[in-house]
Amino acid sequence: MSATLSRPYRISDADLLLDEYVIRVKDLPDEDRPREKLLAAGAQSLTQAELLAVLWGVGTRREDVLTMARRTLQEYGERAVFNDAQPTALAEALDIPFTKACQLIAAFELGRRAYATRRGGQPVEIHTSAQAHQYFHDMYASSKEQLRGLYLGSRHQVVHDEIISIGSLTSNVVHPREVFQPAVEYGAVAVIIAHNHPSGSLEPSEADLEVTQQLVAAGKILGIDLLDHLIIAAKGYQSILEFI
Repeated sequence: MSATLSRPYRISDADLLLDEYVIRVKDLPDEDRPREKLLAAGAQSLTQAELLAVLWGVGTRREDVLTMARRTLQEYGERAVFNDAQPTALAEALDIPFTKACQLIAAFELGRRAYATRRGGQPVEIHTSAQAHQYFHDMYASSKEQLRGLYLGSRHQVVHDEIISIGSLTSNVVHPREVFQPAVEYGAVAVIIAHNHPSGSLEPSEADLEVTQQLVAAGKILGIDLLDHLIIAAKGYQSILEFI
């Protein structure tokens, strides 16, 4: 864990390789193929990547479906994939066909609706930086730097989760409108953002500090609180707001 203390949030009123050969679905024994495994042992026995492979059915000419599923989860992060709602951006970021991005979004929307109907839709609430880190934790495993936004209602409930950008964080790339537009769209009153450092460092860069300062100022103008900006790495997290 990092040395960062958990800070409470207050909202203001306002592929497997073998001798350089990629193991593909067709190379696997029947009992290890995702579809056959599902039939034999049930969906609960499949990994996340195997479930995606079953959903997609086939891959592309250049990439086997199971390889594509594993890469998708590794590069983008499981929670991010499950919460993205923009097929064009998802397809571009993951380098997958547009139709497969649409399949992902439709499947997870069905799951969310079924959960809400069955369980009464109990929302996730984020009250501290430690809870925010727990929510964003899977970002550390992504090989690409990404910026995510978590949008909260007046009772700290999560109303939306979105990938804002992929790539190095700079003020030229991350504009306040990209961060706060979903807040307006979903009626959020506060935002928590986080980005990962694939290098493992928890030290904020000058660009990190500059972007955060701009977003704090923009949030004040809009009346939407920027509660935190976290750096996520394998060894823990760091709040950039502690440096400004």
